[in-house]
Amino acid sequence: MTASLRVSQKRLEKFIYEAFLKTGLPESDAQTMGLLMAEAELQGSDGHGVIRMVPYITRFKGGGVNLQPNIRVVKEKAAMALIDGDNGMGHLVMKKATELAIQKAKVAGVAWVGSVHSNHAGPASLYARMPLAHDMIGLYFAVGNANHLPPWGGLSMLLSTNPIACAIPALHEAPVILDMATTVTSYGKVKAKRQRGEMMPEGWMIHRDGTPLLDPSKADEGMLLPIGGYKGYGLALIIGMLAGTLNGAAMGNAVVDFNQDSSSPTNTGQAIMVIDPDAFGDIHEFKKNMDTLIQEMRNSERMPGVDRIWLPGEQSHQKRNDYMREGIPIPDALAQQLHGLALELGIAPLASN
Repeated sequence: MTASLRVSQKRLEKFIYEAFLKTGLPESDAQTMGLLMAEAELQGSDGHGVIRMVPYITRFKGGGVNLQPNIRVVKEKAAMALIDGDNGMGHLVMKKATELAIQKAKVAGVAWVGSVHSNHAGPASLYARMPLAHDMIGLYFAVGNANHLPPWGGLSMLLSTNPIACAIPALHEAPVILDMATTVTSYGKVKAKRQRGEMMPEGWMIHRDGTPLLDPSKADEGMLLPIGGYKGYGLALIIGMLAGTLNGAAMGNAVVDFNQDSSSPTNTGQAIMVIDPDAFGDIHEFKKNMDTLIQEMRNSERMPGVDRIWLPGEQSHQKRNDYMREGIPIPDALAQQLHGLALELGIAPLASN
């Protein structure tokens, strides 16, 4: 990654806020978008951070997103709820959903909140992480915003990357945070490769005839590969059913490719599950046991040539610390795109103080 520009989290938040305010979002919503998208960059989720700004704004201009949604609860019981996002930005919908799930889990011990009529919400771990501040476990599921995966053995694109994320707190160790697509890579990483002019590694995508597809500019000609072969296909299907079909959201042929369509509502489905470990026993003891398990994994016998065993989320945690100290790197191609956006909107360029 070529990145001559590094910016602080606060500067990036302000840039995103000003851009979205200029393009029609209410002030409080623009602030939320700035906070969450900058957080995505801080944790290294560059395929789901500011690289998405121009596509988001394109959908704003095309009428594909409701800029003043009435995000509301439409179904509710003690440990569940369904939120109608009214075609608002997914970040706004899922922030509300996660906050509600946390409140419910404090009472019920566990809570599940789904969404319908939402949109792309950035990286899955943004929402799985939120319960950590309350010593709770978060699990997030979503239907992706474009289908790039066929059923196992098929050619029709009926499934997306359908991600899952889980965040589990520890005591002194960093929390364990798994954030993964059900495909070998997310489509956001394919976009990032294309923008940087890099080729993809073999194993990410294949052509329709099964041969490797390495050029990200030709991604539309092929398909993503599922993790673990047919098992990844099965996982993508189940997550889509839980995050999409269960909520009355889009799944299968009903999924709108927001990369190609800027005017149609996507009716994206997502779900957040929050578990309160304190409902199962002493929270301090649980977190101490998590530390022990993490250390056992990290210090276990390694294969020859392996320097370290990593836990899910450790490298992201390390990257977060580096970026807070040194600034968030913005690849040159993306920096140029964002500079053009700033000129178009009449806001201060990202490189300015």
